[in-house]
Amino acid sequence: MYPRLLAALLLAAASLAAAERRNVLLIAGRQSHAPGEHEHNAGVLLLAKCLREGAADRVDVDVALNGQWPSADRVDKAHTILIYSDGGGGHPALPHLDHLSRRMAAGAGLVALHYAVEPAYACENWDGKTRPPAPERSSKGRGAKEFKEWLGGYFEQHWSVNPHWYADFKQLPDHPISRGVTPFGSQDEWYFHMRFKDKMEGVTPILSAVAGPDTMKRGDGAHSGNPEVRASVARGDAQVVAWAVQRADGGRGFGFTGGHFHKNWGVDAQRTVVLNAILWTAKAEVPAGGVPSKVTEEDLKANLDKKR
Repeated sequence: MYPRLLAALLLAAASLAAAERRNVLLIAGRQSHAPGEHEHNAGVLLLAKCLREGAADRVDVDVALNGQWPSADRVDKAHTILIYSDGGGGHPALPHLDHLSRRMAAGAGLVALHYAVEPAYACENWDGKTRPPAPERSSKGRGAKEFKEWLGGYFEQHWSVNPHWYADFKQLPDHPISRGVTPFGSQDEWYFHMRFKDKMEGVTPILSAVAGPDTMKRGDGAHSGNPEVRASVARGDAQVVAWAVQRADGGRGFGFTGGHFHKNWGVDAQRTVVLNAILWTAKAEVPAGGVPSKVTEEDLKANLDKKR
């Protein structure tokens, strides 16, 4: 009698634990850039490894590689979807905006890393050279209004910029994504001056740093500079390079503009921010000390794309 009762209780506990785990879908874009840069496959596989080792009791991890969009049932199963890929007109999410819209409306989370925070061109019928009028920039790009809502902000051409610079993150907010993360800095292609939701509604800056004048040494262009961002840098404004949003539909989003250099996944604090954000957007409890993970030199060398 008692062994049967104990077995039943253990089975119920195991079923409850399985039900509490959240499903995480990590999508890697196609091969891009030089060796060690935009290593989408290796980066996604490294994050998956860390989640399976440090958060196996909280999330189940699914991975899609090489720019292959996962099947509808895999997307429907996900409590949060991470995209680490190139962006612009070739963003892998653009053909699937309708499906993603249904998932976001159902409360799913979204995480975009590096170039994936730029959903599309600035506006329809844009020639790619001249600066579109301000109303066009924020309202008509494919995926722009969706990413503004789902992520809380996005990279908008002729408004946002993508310089390489050392960002020194001296303070972090009191937020589940910052658990276990101490102030740090890293050299990366940190995009900034995002197009955020009006009045930053529901948006919490996670990583912010003051960008130096060297970030504005390029001329004006779709990604390099514009009068508004130059004025912001001149004022010494703190530039938000990673942020979280709690959406009105109950879903959560996280944008992270670093990730150009694969080696930076070896920076413990930088990696922990992203791992925590994956759990938070999936509505899994983030550990008090953050998601534990360890990355070796061998881990960083694994799964790199074979690039010339």
